[in-house]
Amino acid sequence: MRTSRRATVAFVLGAAALAAPAFAFDGAPVNPKDATIPVVTTLPGAAGAVRTKVPPAVATQETSLSALQYAAEGGHPIAQWKLGRMYANGDGVAQDDLRAFEYFSRIANAHAEDSPSAPQAQIVANAFVALGRYYLAGIPNSKIKADPDRAREMFSYAASYFGNADAQYDLARLYLKTPDASREDFRYGARWLGLAAQKGQHQAQALLGQMLFNGDRLPRQAARGLMWLTLARDSAGPEEVWIKESYNRAFAKASDDDRAMCLQMLEQWVQGRRE
Repeated sequence: MRTSRRATVAFVLGAAALAAPAFAFDGAPVNPKDATIPVVTTLPGAAGAVRTKVPPAVATQETSLSALQYAAEGGHPIAQWKLGRMYANGDGVAQDDLRAFEYFSRIANAHAEDSPSAPQAQIVANAFVALGRYYLAGIPNSKIKADPDRAREMFSYAASYFGNADAQYDLARLYLKTPDASREDFRYGARWLGLAAQKGQHQAQALLGQMLFNGDRLPRQAARGLMWLTLARDSAGPEEVWIKESYNRAFAKASDDDRAMCLQMLEQWVQGRRE
């Protein structure tokens, strides 16, 4: 899956992506488009903008923010990631999606070809996921418009090259939710969904569980579907009501045999994770 290091990749808006191999990093067969290095735009004037300090309310916060900004300007990906998340969430700074986008772009541009086993690989993959979500929704009153194709490029690269479970889930949803999805698109989507679920991504587990329990475009496997929904329910956050409701509906409809088989599958899952 590793692309050539012969030349520095030019991440310029509209530049051509590099050619893709046939298999993902984790061994999954993929759409050739899923393995290309996506281009990331750097916003005009953004470099100067990120140097502008947003005065925090507490002196210790000011020191911490200054230290992060200094490290980020020096190209430290962890500092860039932390600042990106701070601006995305409005955590200790004024919420600013454009600044967050710029920090995530810096990580993606500088580290796209880092080894998937490198210490910072997870951060790089997460930056691609964050960029993909920005492209999916767009940033109001900015040049970053909703662009599902660009979002897919970001998710695809993180899913294929870095094997990131969140990217695999987001990519699966794009394939599965496309109104005119072909059978091949559905096959890719189901494959990515299964990979993310196996890695413990609870949203993927919930969606896969729904599809299997209801027989939604997949052969119905009620017990296995209930197993995935149970795992997802146990990991879901308080705000993820849809997961808990999906589990409750499935459990109420499941037969005694389905529930018993589900329990056996859960025991096998737990045992397999321990080994």
